[in-house]
Amino acid sequence: MVMAWNVFKFCTALRALGSIMIVLVLGIVGVTYYVIVVAKYGPALFYGGLDSFDAFLVLVLFHSLLVMLLWSYFTTVLTDPGGVPPNWRPSIDEESGDADPLVRLAREDPDLDLNQSTMLGEPANPRTRVCRKCNRFKPSRCHHCSVCGRCILKMDHHCVWVVNCVGALNYKYFLLFLFYSFLVTTLVTSSLLPLFIAFFTVDEKNGTPEILVATFVTFVLNLSFALSILGFLIMHISLVFGNTTTIEAFQKKTNSKWHYDLGRRKNFEQVFGTDKRYWLIPAYSEEDLECMPVLQGFEYPTRPDWDELQQL
Repeated sequence: MVMAWNVFKFCTALRALGSIMIVLVLGIVGVTYYVIVVAKYGPALFYGGLDSFDAFLVLVLFHSLLVMLLWSYFTTVLTDPGGVPPNWRPSIDEESGDADPLVRLAREDPDLDLNQSTMLGEPANPRTRVCRKCNRFKPSRCHHCSVCGRCILKMDHHCVWVVNCVGALNYKYFLLFLFYSFLVTTLVTSSLLPLFIAFFTVDEKNGTPEILVATFVTFVLNLSFALSILGFLIMHISLVFGNTTTIEAFQKKTNSKWHYDLGRRKNFEQVFGTDKRYWLIPAYSEEDLECMPVLQGFEYPTRPDWDELQQL
């Protein structure tokens, strides 16, 4: 009999991997910066003529994209993806009132063990979801992350590269991180392509062995990341326009209309906001922050619950 592979036994290792991944990302950025700025285009600024002009354009573009990449990356790392407020309860149906015994018991006794109540055979409303690991109610589009050890709102996946879950409150920042990473790696790859070709075709190599090795490694790494990130970008763009997540894409039925699909434009605005000036920066306008419950598609019973969520 074939036994199922339990990936969750590696959760502790994934938590410990966090600091290493941040150092790895910064290391790749550091090597790339050395090759592009220090070894190649920095000295070219003093060559004069067209070479200096080309070097200036590349350096300006490279530094601009690199700033946006690092801004998006650390915003993704440091932003809480969105946890369920501690005292969150499902909203009461105005017509049926407290028809769901599980909801009624939870409101009467906030310290109620939800798992125990379901084990005792309470006829809970099937629309009321309870996380058996967190022992809390679960809003719609919410999933438990075994690495983070809690439920995440609109969870897409846990990303080891950003050492964080990708969820409702940092999904935009993660997508911008992918976007700027693709632009930077593509720029570096195209800039170093002539040197990479010359590495195999020219007998007499220009530069020290250390610079040649660093240039070769930088080109290979950036080319690999550019190709892989392009695939992720295409996938996530399709998810955004369909108002779904990686987890939901595997769960929903393809032959039925997705409940949260509001049309491509509104789906896009739920992630990036309605203010076009903020679409390409890892931040939201004040107006978008005020209506985040609507934008993210969650059904909170009261506004204080959302305020409590933002303070986590």
